[in-house]
Amino acid sequence: MNAYQQLLEQLPQQPKTWLITGVAGFIGSNLLETLLKLNQKVVGLDNFATGHQHNLDEVQSLVSPEQWAGFNFIHGDIRNLEDCQTACEGVDYVLHQAALGSVPRSINDPITTNSTNIDGFLNMLVAARDAKVQSFTYAASSSTYGDHPALPKVEDNIGKPLSPYAVTKYVNELYADVFAKTYGFNCIGLRYFNVFGKRQDPNGAYAAVIPKWTAAMIQGENVFINGDGATSRDFCYIDNTVQANLLAATTTNPDARNQVYNVAVGDRTTLNQLFEAIQSALNENGIDHSKKPVYREFRAGDVRHSQADVSKAKTLLGYDAEFVIKDGIAKAMPWYIELTNQI
Repeated sequence: MNAYQQLLEQLPQQPKTWLITGVAGFIGSNLLETLLKLNQKVVGLDNFATGHQHNLDEVQSLVSPEQWAGFNFIHGDIRNLEDCQTACEGVDYVLHQAALGSVPRSINDPITTNSTNIDGFLNMLVAARDAKVQSFTYAASSSTYGDHPALPKVEDNIGKPLSPYAVTKYVNELYADVFAKTYGFNCIGLRYFNVFGKRQDPNGAYAAVIPKWTAAMIQGENVFINGDGATSRDFCYIDNTVQANLLAATTTNPDARNQVYNVAVGDRTTLNQLFEAIQSALNENGIDHSKKPVYREFRAGDVRHSQADVSKAKTLLGYDAEFVIKDGIAKAMPWYIELTNQI
């Protein structure tokens, strides 16, 4: 039995109160579902800037009425300190997921990205510190590696940021480190690498690649690849990400605290390989998509290759990525198909 399996057995016997910011979003709603199924109490904070009520409705349909009664939703904004203070009252663990993601969005609107990801982050740190929460686990980003060319990416070796979004996520790490050293506040950052899975929005200008491509293929539309298709990423299925959050929040290992960890699989998939994997998964679900991808210009601010070294998370947190990309796509595909058919 690994560390995560042990934790899943322990948590229902020791209910705690968790705060999830960005609870109506993709990662936040998956964290909510997992914690409620483990009979935990959850406070959720969201302003619906990128989250959706239908994500919360779906979670409600998947848990018991008793479990859902353990959820307290606050419609608020992390840019408002009072909202953050209200949300942190009586909380044991904070899982801070609220942010404005997307490199292109940050290039188009750096001011809003900055105010949400930096001002909002600082508000949450202050509120959580003052509420004396046991731990503060936050969504960092692989974009922090910037122009550093080495592969795989190791936590201590980063380059210069390539986008306003990357700047904001790096500043998060700097603030968390200062709070740990100045106030003795327990912070852990998780550098996400291309997380995907159910409840990831396929719509909008800033939709992530896997849900966007999947929806297009289901509808018989063209799939556009930025560049030559050799660009590669370390795609991480959502269940791996949930595991990392719960392990980080509850760790009792003093060496594991006040650290930043890569959250990924430790593998690399090109966009061409990803296209073929999604096409194959759709075929296995009875959906034929035979169109070839359409190639276009590289996208500004994008990193060419990304792959994580996850040995630090394995050693200090007991993290063990259960799903490689093929498994994750297979598990998520029925959800993507059902969602697209509803549109």
